[in-house]
Amino acid sequence: MGTFTEWICKGLLTFVENKTMSLSNIPLMKHANSENFFLLAGPCAIEGEEMALRIAEKVGSITDALRIPYVFKGSFKKANRSRIDSFTGIGDEKALKILRKVSETFEVPTITDIHTEQDAVMAAEYVDVLQIPAFLVRQTDLVVAAAHTGKTVNLKKGQFMSPESMRHAVKKVTDSGNDKAWITDRGTMFGYQDMVVDFRGIPTMKQYAPVVLDVTHSLQQPNQSSGVTGGRPALIGTMAKAGIAAGVDGLFMETHFDPANAKSDGANMLDLSLLEKLLTDLVALRQVVNSF
Repeated sequence: MGTFTEWICKGLLTFVENKTMSLSNIPLMKHANSENFFLLAGPCAIEGEEMALRIAEKVGSITDALRIPYVFKGSFKKANRSRIDSFTGIGDEKALKILRKVSETFEVPTITDIHTEQDAVMAAEYVDVLQIPAFLVRQTDLVVAAAHTGKTVNLKKGQFMSPESMRHAVKKVTDSGNDKAWITDRGTMFGYQDMVVDFRGIPTMKQYAPVVLDVTHSLQQPNQSSGVTGGRPALIGTMAKAGIAAGVDGLFMETHFDPANAKSDGANMLDLSLLEKLLTDLVALRQVVNSF
């Protein structure tokens, strides 16, 4: 009969399509054959060179020790802000050059959001993975432009979209001659000011592409009245563990050494000082899941 934990893991993996995902097409990707989840992590936005290098060095050191494939994440600009006075960036080229410096300094691949077809062409010169924001994932011209760069395209599931509908976003990439697409789930709108992750969608979307769980954005609490988004960062560990148990291929986390003073999304970011313990626990959980 087995323990309760074994029973739960076997039950989860019964409905999760357990397929191997190759990371070999991502330049500079380390530990691609470790059978670990891969990690997209970094600040919400590039605020400056020193902060980006500081975060990348710390996360890179932790992931190297734990043999986690790692992609440094940082938005070169934030175009989808609620208020006109919200921080949007330090300048496109300046931020993209910082992303390139992170990659060259620590020999890690990088990912950034794009918002227009012109962004796709420009950002592809500096980063390894292009990310389509959730609000824009139905924008055909944008998705096709990203696909045409030949880069891996990370499609964030719209908060308003079903898991089944993401097959069409993936097909836009593949029909454009690019077979390198990921899907990232960042929750579904629950009322006006909350997000909920439906873990039934993970195995559904894994039929279309490798699936990533955006742990930190899934815990956002949008605030339309003030225009400043809140969050529940105390639940980051719970959400990440649930994602690993449900069979996600990768995790997405925004992290900062001073979330309270981050210029974007600080309310739902993970404090960098907490990352090592969390990742250590997640690697142990992944090993248990892999044993079934």
